[in-house]
Amino acid sequence: MHPMTLTRSAFFMGVAMAAPSFCQAAEAQVAVAANFAEPIKAVAAVLEKTTGHTLKVTVGATGKFYAQIQNGAPFDVLLAADTHTPQKLEAEGLAVSGTRFTYATGKLVLWSVQAGRVDGQGQILQAGNLGKVSYANPKVAPYGAATIKAIDAMGLTRVIAPKLVQGESIAQAYAFTATGNADVGFVALSQVLEAGRLKNGSMWVVPQRFYDPIRQDAVLLKKGQTNEAAQALLRLLQSTQIDNLIRSYGYER
Repeated sequence: MHPMTLTRSAFFMGVAMAAPSFCQAAEAQVAVAANFAEPIKAVAAVLEKTTGHTLKVTVGATGKFYAQIQNGAPFDVLLAADTHTPQKLEAEGLAVSGTRFTYATGKLVLWSVQAGRVDGQGQILQAGNLGKVSYANPKVAPYGAATIKAIDAMGLTRVIAPKLVQGESIAQAYAFTATGNADVGFVALSQVLEAGRLKNGSMWVVPQRFYDPIRQDAVLLKKGQTNEAAQALLRLLQSTQIDNLIRSYGYER
């Protein structure tokens, strides 16, 4: 990975200097896909500096958020890990039509907390000493669905299936690997990067040809249609103002 051209500290300093005056700040409740847990903290900081608005963030699996929203969960905005879930919410009248857009495109990686454990070609997946392999529940987590598709596309389903350990979200899949309960794990690139560089361990970025692009859509939910903080968040996510910030976590914009 190439290092980001603008450090986050410098980015925030620039935003703070340019921040306008504001009043009557609002708060939005935001359901955020687990892979975006770290970036949303940085985005929320920019939002507060530039508008005064704040976010109350709940992190989890996209599929579970869908069920919760259907049952009346009080979220104003959904930042999903896919495009399908926001589309369904629009079709069902639970999201505001015309507000859906792709805020980031994620990447799948094979990661180990051990340095040198994962090679640059992913050959570890065929090694005789491969231990448990963590991944997210494909029924509720798009990164989990991408994992199953990638394993199948590589022709490794029969080899890998007995070794799989399933987490309920990509966050739990990461935790299994980070704690050593899994030898390696299929996780989001955003989870293992810091300032554009690998935080620790070793990784292989799974080639895009093995799975569909993980386009992640945001949508304004019905409850948030009059919430100024929710609307400001969506405007910020669509702006070029935070392009470098989001790319620093390994996403495409």
